[in-house]
Amino acid sequence: MTTDRVTPASGVNSRPLRATWRDYLSLTKPKVISLLLWTTLTAMVMAARGWPGLWLLTVVSLAGYMSAGSAGVFNMIIDRDIDLKMKRTATRPTTSGLISTRNAAIFGTTLQVLSFVMLWVWATPLAAWMSLAGFVTYVVVYTLWLKRTTWHNIVLGGAAGCFPPLVGWAAVTGDLNLFAWFLFAIIFFWTPVHFWALALMIKDEYREVGIPMLPVVHGDRLTVAQIGLYAIYTVVLSVMPVFFREVGWLYFLSALGLGGLLLQRSWGLYRHVMAGNKVERRVAVPLYLYSMLYLALLFVAAAVDRVLLG
Repeated sequence: MTTDRVTPASGVNSRPLRATWRDYLSLTKPKVISLLLWTTLTAMVMAARGWPGLWLLTVVSLAGYMSAGSAGVFNMIIDRDIDLKMKRTATRPTTSGLISTRNAAIFGTTLQVLSFVMLWVWATPLAAWMSLAGFVTYVVVYTLWLKRTTWHNIVLGGAAGCFPPLVGWAAVTGDLNLFAWFLFAIIFFWTPVHFWALALMIKDEYREVGIPMLPVVHGDRLTVAQIGLYAIYTVVLSVMPVFFREVGWLYFLSALGLGGLLLQRSWGLYRHVMAGNKVERRVAVPLYLYSMLYLALLFVAAAVDRVLLG
């Protein structure tokens, strides 16, 4: 599945380029998937209260990557028109012409079908359905519908990133209990904190292509206020499983410490903007980066707590 292209600056006699496996890999957005897989695998450890088995971990890892990667492929196909106008996305294989829309669609479809079959056969049918639900939410609900129509896009469409821990849990147990849904909810309310910190930094790019992200529609002040509100929601939700005796004191202390830092970073950004200052990368990047570390460590804390104290 390759497509020839001629680079704009190379002239008529330039040698055509062919897509490599690295170009197809880039369609799957590996950097984005890493945190999704982390929440999947740690959820498996939580569900098993220990080692869920090498075979199951391998199957779910591969299938999870393929499903999330497939969503990334279709996202690039659908957003090709706006990606062409944005500097940071203009060189993607789908926008540059290195990989045709047809070949990208075949690649994405193949990944999704293989993922569903692998989870159904070697994990559980529920895990397969949860994975497919995440794919549909990201491609249809977020990319096709909400992204270009409302500033609520990342709030509602962000639910796509909440399905990985459900996939991991269902792969081990075959069902979903209250704690699994707490994991879903934590990511749901964490997503706006993480994404709006990024949106503040690149709001001019979104404005140029007509994407109604919150900073574009309502400005920086409302955005940082919403970030603070969702950070509070996230921290409150993160400690609630303790009261249902799903996790113990080790997780509780970790959640408080990690959550305190998340609130501190959010408050710092809020104060900076409310003082009338312009949002600069040096101000927004710390919250953006820490939010990823926060979620990764929170899930580790839950997994370790359930294994050691379960």
